[in-house]
Amino acid sequence: MNPNARRTNRPGFVEEEKAFDERVVHVNRVARVVKGGRRFRFQALVVIGDHKGKVGVGVSKGSDVSAAINKATDTAKKNLIRIVMYKGTLAHEVDARVGGANILILPASPGTGLIAGGVVRTILEVAGLENAMSKSIGSSNRINTAYATLEALKSMVPANKWVTRTHGIKNAKAIDAKTAKVDKP
Repeated sequence: MNPNARRTNRPGFVEEEKAFDERVVHVNRVARVVKGGRRFRFQALVVIGDHKGKVGVGVSKGSDVSAAINKATDTAKKNLIRIVMYKGTLAHEVDARVGGANILILPASPGTGLIAGGVVRTILEVAGLENAMSKSIGSSNRINTAYATLEALKSMVPANKWVTRTHGIKNAKAIDAKTAKVDKP
């Protein structure tokens, strides 16, 4: 039996510990106008992460709040991404734009903490980042901000794939050597 599992009063029933931290960011009541009036539904925005570099965002609608949250959680699990972390922060600054929401996320030195607000802070927390700064420019729409943050984190390049100056100079010399051989008659 798992020592981290939680026991209940029911004999033989053991609830397993969840692998992901699930956070409901926003629940919105939406309406559809029909002949007899309005039909109300609920839309949920859920962020999940494992605090080790995996994070996902899900948006879904349901007839009641719990149905919307469950569907959004399933959507978030299907859209998990792995982000590159370097000593508890980002490897380099990243930015992305989705709709009118423009997000800029910067690495920070140890001890800075998370300087971010709203949806961006929640996403960075569940992803496992400890030190980062962010700036949200433009629209404050929570869904677009969440997707823009995810796009920014996706665009991060690990350090072993960076094109450095010495690497670029070696390639430039090789190209010059090839063209010099071709130019000779």
